[in-house]
Amino acid sequence: MLEEFKKFALRGNVVDLAVGVIIGAAFGAIVTSAVQDVFMPMIGAVTGGLDFSNYYIPLSSKVQTGLAYAEAKKQGAVLGYGQFITVALNFMIVAFVLFLVIRAMNKLQTREEKKPEAVAEVPADVRILGEIRDLLAVRPRV
Repeated sequence: MLEEFKKFALRGNVVDLAVGVIIGAAFGAIVTSAVQDVFMPMIGAVTGGLDFSNYYIPLSSKVQTGLAYAEAKKQGAVLGYGQFITVALNFMIVAFVLFLVIRAMNKLQTREEKKPEAVAEVPADVRILGEIRDLLAVRPRV
């Protein structure tokens, strides 16, 4: 049973999947930082200093208006649509980057398919017979 598990765990697909998950998590952290620290402040600057992450609608009378989103959540139920906008933008960036990566991979794959295949080497006896045929074709007829 241990040998069977070892075979399963070290199978190429399982290792590739594990590497993909780890890289995906790291990539997700990069994209989250890009959205929160780069794109959303730029969008906020364009829209007059608005900070989307603090946009919410209080759903409870206990929530005071004008608080930061994190503080409002502590007081009661809130509908954080600003957070949703941030996450949706995050998703669109990830989807677009994946689209570009897959598009590039497809282009590379089609280039590899267009490469001519190596011509198989002709056996010596067949090559000599071809040369004799060509010489006979050039020889004048009597």
